[in-house]
Amino acid sequence: MTFNQTEPARSFLVRYWIYQRERFPLFQTGLLIAAFTFSAASYSRICRGADGFIPWRFFLGGTFTAIALFLLLRLFDEFKDAEEDAKYRPYRAGPRGLVSLREIGWGIVIAVLAMLAVNLLLMPVMLLALLPALGYQLLMWREFFIPKLLRRHPVAYLVTHMAVMPMIDFYTTGLDWLNAAGILPPGLPLFLLVTFLNGCVIEIGRKIRAPQDEEHGVETYSVLWGPRRAALVWLAILTVTGALGLACCRFAGYALPALPFLLFFWSVGAGFAIRFIHSGRGAKWLETASGLWTIAMYLTIGGVPMLMEWSSSLWN
Repeated sequence: MTFNQTEPARSFLVRYWIYQRERFPLFQTGLLIAAFTFSAASYSRICRGADGFIPWRFFLGGTFTAIALFLLLRLFDEFKDAEEDAKYRPYRAGPRGLVSLREIGWGIVIAVLAMLAVNLLLMPVMLLALLPALGYQLLMWREFFIPKLLRRHPVAYLVTHMAVMPMIDFYTTGLDWLNAAGILPPGLPLFLLVTFLNGCVIEIGRKIRAPQDEEHGVETYSVLWGPRRAALVWLAILTVTGALGLACCRFAGYALPALPFLLFFWSVGAGFAIRFIHSGRGAKWLETASGLWTIAMYLTIGGVPMLMEWSSSLWN
């Protein structure tokens, strides 16, 4: 497929810089993924009862890999959504000619080679977690070779595509346990389930809109299920995720201190959902609440306890 060439001629690097700013803001996204990686590795370490944090070369290499994995999701989506974007979203980077599919393809190749090189050099055992995640993304790109079937069943589409989230966190937690004993710690399967549900919270939350804000040809959950039902589903998943997140904290021995933090952020999200259900306003706040909830959940489960352990060791 050839996109329209409406953008002025610019160098490849300049155009890719503009692309990342619009579609994958590297600085903001990188900081968030670094926090997620830190929290995931920390939770694994706490569950194993190990002192301190993982070696910094593992953390830096793992953070780079996690960022690249999320970037791949975006780049593969450009291929999957090319026809729909050209038809319904001509303002996006691809249809307006900022980047071509060929250039996006080169971005995929470079990202994959860079990930493989970093992991081979710093922590070869992590290929055991990285390669399945890459393979699964390739299946997602081809929509598991049943694209029409998945498009007809939005729940199945959501489940199959959000399953990549625990696969990425299998990698980030493995920065600890896979590089150590190689045995999955207790509490990690539950943590991966929370990761899957958090992915659903974000995905549904960003695709709920008020009727007047819907775009023709763009399938949102508020179109598929209706605005109120979509918000209720979002709130239900948020609630289940909170309960399972608290169970994760119990495995690590700090459920009671985590309870007020999780309750606070759940209340914020629930408040926005109830407002939208009753008034039809504030759909954008559901997307914001999804992001805040996910950050709070990860930090509560792993990041903050590790930072508290560091601070106590400094004072003692």
